[in-house]
Amino acid sequence: MALENLVRDERMNAVIGWLLTSTVALGALESVLTGVLLWGGFELVIVATVSVPALITGDWTAMVSWPLLAVATLSVVTGVAEFPSETVVYLAVATVALIVVVELETFASVELSRRFAIGFAVLTTMSLQALWTVAQFYSDQWLGTEYLRSQTELQWDFVIVTVVGLVLGALFEWYAGRFEPAGAVARATTGGDSS
Repeated sequence: MALENLVRDERMNAVIGWLLTSTVALGALESVLTGVLLWGGFELVIVATVSVPALITGDWTAMVSWPLLAVATLSVVTGVAEFPSETVVYLAVATVALIVVVELETFASVELSRRFAIGFAVLTTMSLQALWTVAQFYSDQWLGTEYLRSQTELQWDFVIVTVVGLVLGALFEWYAGRFEPAGAVARATTGGDSS
């Protein structure tokens, strides 16, 4: 199966992953230059999060699977294309949380069962949503934006992002069980070494 080979090849995964990460970085630059500082900052957080394993290990192929990065890139591209911002933020927050969990499991000496990893990803999603809400509050105070409009909307944001986190986690569990992403087993058994 061609997709299976594409997903399991570490070098190809890294090439596609860095191209997608570059797209997010360009989106961040565009957001900052057009004055959308909060979203540009969030895009830079995505780039930094994705880059951490490669920076720590010194191995450019140390990267989460490109399909997960494609979801993050999709959220950035749809954000630039003026899709409803809440929908984009839900997807982006849940994806960043899942990236963090996958990086912990793949590149650190952490062993998580798949069910616990999904639960942890959902809790991380909720935590990131809380940080995003605080960032929106201070953006409204300091930059004159109007992100937070009502308490009811804020509460629904947490409910929806939690559901999105659960769905994304379940999809990634299915994907990881079916395709075994690049480097997942090799890095876990060799402590991160790759050639």
